[in-house]
Amino acid sequence: MKPWKQIITDSQERDYSRVVPRDIDVPLDSGKIISLIGVRRSGKTSILYSLIHQLHQTAPADALVYINLEDDRLFPLTPHDLAEFLDSYYELYPHNRDRRVYFFFDEIQNAPEWERFVRRLDDTENCSVFVTGSSAKLLSREIATSLRGRTIPFEVFPLSFSEYLRFRTIKTGHSSRSVSVIKNAFAEYCRTGGFPETAGVDDLRAKQILHEYLQMIMYRDVADRHNVGNLFLLKSLIKQCFSNISNPLSLSKLYNDFRSQGVQLSRNTLFDYISYLEDAYALFLVPVNSSSQREVMRNPRKLYAIDHALKGVVDLATGADIGRIFENIVFLQLRRRVQNICYGRQKQEIDFVLPDGESPRLINVAYDITNVSTRNRELHGLVEGMQGLGVQEALLLTADVEETVTTEAGVISIMPLWKWLSGV
Repeated sequence: MKPWKQIITDSQERDYSRVVPRDIDVPLDSGKIISLIGVRRSGKTSILYSLIHQLHQTAPADALVYINLEDDRLFPLTPHDLAEFLDSYYELYPHNRDRRVYFFFDEIQNAPEWERFVRRLDDTENCSVFVTGSSAKLLSREIATSLRGRTIPFEVFPLSFSEYLRFRTIKTGHSSRSVSVIKNAFAEYCRTGGFPETAGVDDLRAKQILHEYLQMIMYRDVADRHNVGNLFLLKSLIKQCFSNISNPLSLSKLYNDFRSQGVQLSRNTLFDYISYLEDAYALFLVPVNSSSQREVMRNPRKLYAIDHALKGVVDLATGADIGRIFENIVFLQLRRRVQNICYGRQKQEIDFVLPDGESPRLINVAYDITNVSTRNRELHGLVEGMQGLGVQEALLLTADVEETVTTEAGVISIMPLWKWLSGV
C-alpha cells in the first residue's frame, strides 16, 4: 500500500506562496476538469502552485491536495492505487465529504487508467480536479477523447517577455533608467529564451539547459512515444528545423535534400516525424492565408519553434539570425492569444495574418529598417495586405524605430518589439 496519508499531509504543509504568477487565467470553480498542456519545463507545475496559493485565501488547507505522480514513493503505480488515494484522503478528513475539495494531479499520465479515475471523481465527488501532463502524454485531442468533453484545456508556453520581466523582478516604467534595464533584459531574453529555468542565467548555462530539454523532447516525447526507428533521421530533422525557424518549410524539398545526402527514408516517414514534433509542442507550422484549400496545400508552411533560443542549441549563431529570432518571438506571443495564425503571400510576403476580430490583423517583423529599400518593402507589403483584406491598420515591429505612417490604405504603426511585448 502506498503512503498516501503521508504524501497528502506533506502536500498540505508545503509553502505555495513563492511562485511568480503567470499571464494565464485559469478558473478555480469552472465545474469542469482543468488540464494544463504544454511542452516540458514550461511551468505547468508552478501554475498549479499558484492556483493552490489563490485557493488558500478562501478554502481550508485540508481541502487542497497536490499530488506529484512522479514521486518515487508511488512507483510502481497501478489503477487501484488512485482509489486508495481517495479512501486515504477521506479517512484523514471525513468532514470534507460535505464540502468542496480541490485535487491537483501533476504528471497524471504516470498513473495507469487515470482517465477512468478522473471521470469517477467528476461523477461522484464534490471536487474540482486539475491535471497536468508532459505535452506528448496529455495532448488536447487525447484529453477530449479520454474525458469526453468534461475538460477545459489550457496551453502553457514558455515565458512571454512580460512574464520574463516579472521572473527577473524588473519593473516596467518610462524613465530612461527603466527603459535601458528593459532593453538589456530583452537582449538577454533573445539569447537565452523563455523557459523559466533559463531566466537570469548566463548564456552558457542557458544553452546547456536548452540542450537537455531538446534531448528530452527528442527521446522521451518523440522517439519513445512513437517508437521512432530512425534516430539519425530524427536528429537530422530536428537540427534542420530548429536551424531554420521563421522560414518556409517545403516538406518535398526537405525530402529531396535528405535523399541527396544518402539518407534512406520515405515521404510518409518524414511527414510523420514532423507531426510528432508538432504533437510534442516543439514545432509549429503556419499555413498561407487563402480561402482556397488547394492554395494552402500548394504553398509551404512557415516554421516556428516553441522557444526561439533552441535555435542556438543546434546552429552557430550569425548576425542575420536576430531577425528570425524576432519573428519567432512575435509568433509565440500571438500564438498565446489565438490558434489560427497565417502568413500572407501576394506580391510581397506578410509575416502574420490574424483572424477576423483581431486588431491589428496584419503584422510584419523587421529587425532593421534603416535601409530605405527594406523599409519600403515592409510598408508596401502591409499596404497591399490592408487593401486586399479591407483593413485600415497594421503593425510593423522593429528593433528601435517608433513612428506612425499614414498610407493610402490606412495607418501603419511602427514599434520596437521590446516595447510591444512589455506594454511600456
